[in-house]
Amino acid sequence: RWMSSTFPMSQTHKVLQKTPFSFDASVWEFYASLFNGGELVMAEPGGHQDPDYLIKTINEKQITDLQTVPTLLQMLLDSDSVSSINSLQRIYCGGEALSPHLVEEAQQKLSVKVINFYGPTECTIDAIYFECEPEVTYRNIPIGKPVTNSQCYVLDEYLKLVPPGAAGELHITGVGVAKGYHNRPEMTQKVFIENPFATGQQNKVLYKTGDRV
Repeated sequence: RWMSSTFPMSQTHKVLQKTPFSFDASVWEFYASLFNGGELVMAEPGGHQDPDYLIKTINEKQITDLQTVPTLLQMLLDSDSVSSINSLQRIYCGGEALSPHLVEEAQQKLSVKVINFYGPTECTIDAIYFECEPEVTYRNIPIGKPVTNSQCYVLDEYLKLVPPGAAGELHITGVGVAKGYHNRPEMTQKVFIENPFATGQQNKVLYKTGDRV
């Protein structure tokens, strides 16, 4: 629902399903288009690793929405045939740090919107997002703000909120946060902790990402 309201799709949109479905990131590829009357184009097995195949498929099927890790996006932009792409409207990046240079290059070569997704697997699927503005020079690409039904806290070692602008560890709570690691109680106890900010029965578990923000 959050994806559908924030990045609306219709029968004119086509999503390339290229993420292996053993990865949680594949879920929105499947359903963002199908829940909204769009078209889902299935990439061939292993196709997500072949930039030339991806460009050929994007052009043949007129793909409008593409999810990719920054490393693969760079490979696409480095291809001699990248200039042939004219259908893409939005590129969603995740899984790795997104550099300002890569965003600028994608905007210049493809004239697309670039969205930065952040979401550890433990937070099923994405917990935070940032939509990069065109013609804006970024020193760093922010991870942005929480998606619907997620809350984020930047805390110190005592689980106290740090002042605005100060660095701390990112903690996430919300309906997408997992219950823990299967048959790994000690590991679960370390990072899935009681949420000191919880009210009532909602969001009682806080996930320690280990990432400084």
